Amino acid sequence: MALINVKTKEIQIKIVYYGPGRGGKTTNLEYINHNYRDRIKTEMVSLKTHDDRTLFFDFLPFDVGKIKGFEVTIQLYTVPGQAKYNATRRLVLRGVDGIVFVADVQKEQRKKNIESLNQLYENLKTYDLNIFKIPLVMQYNKIDLKELDIPILSSKIMQKDLNSQLRVPAFEASALTGGNVIPTLKKVITMTLASIQDQFF
Repeated sequence: MALINVKTKEIQIKIVYYGPGRGGKTTNLEYINHNYRDRIKTEMVSLKTHDDRTLFFDFLPFDVGKIKGFEVTIQLYTVPGQAKYNATRRLVLRGVDGIVFVADVQKEQRKKNIESLNQLYENLKTYDLNIFKIPLVMQYNKIDLKELDIPILSSKIMQKDLNSQLRVPAFEASALTGGNVIPTLKKVITMTLASIQDQFF
């Protein structure tokens, strides 16, 4: 839930990048961090382990302007991908305002994508949040692997697997090259800000 400081006229919004392990969540944030250095207030924090790139989260606040005279700061987090870190994933989701679900288009990751989305649904329920109501954007990542002849799932299959019921905005992307990374971010920010305006203003 957005943190609103009436005294300082500041709103802090939390957006979490969620999805299966090694799907490209951290790569999204690294791309944003690299390309928007002039708008980012702090250094990106990344805690890594031997068996998963991101154990806890990446933390990346930057300014996006004002709502009704309040300064808005966005904080971007990723969750660890591996299922064994589910307690940590759930912890990172506390106070979430918007979500980017980063799915891996590789055919061998199809089952993991579906499992991760189901787990997101369950983890949100812990905080009485409804996956159908929270601002959510789908990103079908690693589309660039097609050029390397690595078997990938079509956008149609990804939509059927992950988005047939949710019907949220979806982007084919390549976090590695930056393809659709910023449009994904802009979309989730727009949706989250609209949601916060409806709730608080």
